[in-house]
Amino acid sequence: MKQKDNKTSKLSVDELTSYAKRRGFVFQASEIYGGLSGFWDYGPYGVELINNLKQAWWKTFVYNNFNIFGLDSAIIQNPKLWEASGHVAGFVDPMIDCKKCQHRFRADHVAGTESANLKELETAILDKACPQCDAKGAFTKPRQFNMMLTTHVGPAEDDATLTYLRPETAGSIYTNYENVRETVRGKIPFGIAQIGKAFRNEITPRDFLFRTRELEQMEMQYFINPNTSKKEYEQWREYTWKFLTEVVGLNKSNMSWHQHGEGEKAHYASAAHDVYYNFPHGNKELAGIHDRSSYDLKSHSKASGKDLSYFDDSTNKRYVPHVIESSMGVGRLFIAALTEAYTVEQVNGEERIVLKLKPQLAPVKVAILPLSKKLELSKLAKSIFTDVAGEYNVEYDETQSIGKRYRRQDEIGTPYCVTIDFDSIQDQAVTLRERDTMGQERIKISELKACLAKKLAS
Repeated sequence: MKQKDNKTSKLSVDELTSYAKRRGFVFQASEIYGGLSGFWDYGPYGVELINNLKQAWWKTFVYNNFNIFGLDSAIIQNPKLWEASGHVAGFVDPMIDCKKCQHRFRADHVAGTESANLKELETAILDKACPQCDAKGAFTKPRQFNMMLTTHVGPAEDDATLTYLRPETAGSIYTNYENVRETVRGKIPFGIAQIGKAFRNEITPRDFLFRTRELEQMEMQYFINPNTSKKEYEQWREYTWKFLTEVVGLNKSNMSWHQHGEGEKAHYASAAHDVYYNFPHGNKELAGIHDRSSYDLKSHSKASGKDLSYFDDSTNKRYVPHVIESSMGVGRLFIAALTEAYTVEQVNGEERIVLKLKPQLAPVKVAILPLSKKLELSKLAKSIFTDVAGEYNVEYDETQSIGKRYRRQDEIGTPYCVTIDFDSIQDQAVTLRERDTMGQERIKISELKACLAKKLAS
């Protein structure tokens, strides 16, 4: 892996995938059986980073706003929900096959365009070579493929029991809109947030966690007076951008706004912007802000027969709220956070890999490292572990040399290492090492827990 001026190295997808496996962040699902395309498992450090990212999003979007409330809905819903939302009829991607090697592809990926127009795609792929076998002029005509994953609920498998694994988490927010509003006595504007799994039968899963068949989303739907759409839209664009840059710590130079044109914008959207990030595989979508107009509530109101309009007692007028959506994929944010933090440095002529995550996001906050396995030292180190552990993830490691242990903790992003040496028994003090600067200071054991809490909170 190349050094780049002591800053974040530009990793390839293969390098990132290899690093994530080697350091216990992500494994291929059911790897011992050859894996399954589009499915991944988060390892010991991956699950911690994922949970920290989700907690940071929840605190920012829910706890920091007095009028946004949480929801955790079922993955399987009444199939009428997806009919009303348009997913059953319209949740499609353009698909092509190579007639020579029989491999299947997303037509827009092969064409290198975001167009969904089948005629335009047919023209665009005429001179394209098959990514698998390099054959030219061997593609079938583009056709639409519905990405909904189906299942059956009940003892029989027929049309009456057919349903779907949800393709996104927003649908059940709309169907619970009235329940939440009544429960919390919500007045417009207010929002509903949800983090949860979604499933999409992607034609060609690719680019590590970027495009998968099982994914996790963080979505917030903000219900507003239609007259305030433009103002609210711009405010949530700014709010989402600040979360990514200030809370997650993504560099603004690696991010940009992409505005949806008329041909790209969804039929229900009044406005749509994506936050693009410079991923290892290119500049791609990380998050989306959409003005969904009143489409969703009107569609579900019509299909269900339930009135989802809102009576504004300050104006004595009734209207169907518009919705501003802030949405991002957990896996994509995970890749962005790793890519941003991954740094290669030269230290005394040797390469040091360090994951410079914000302390709040780091999988392990503190590592307890006794200099020796000898009983007396080990006993003291374990008592320090017991005292410090509980508030956050603390790791205990007494294998290999102290230098190798430091490097391992650097590579998984641990902000602080506590070294217990033979002097610790006499002076009741330990050495505290900081990840980024590698600076060290001697701290009294009695003051260690408070010292760490203060440093990790800053």
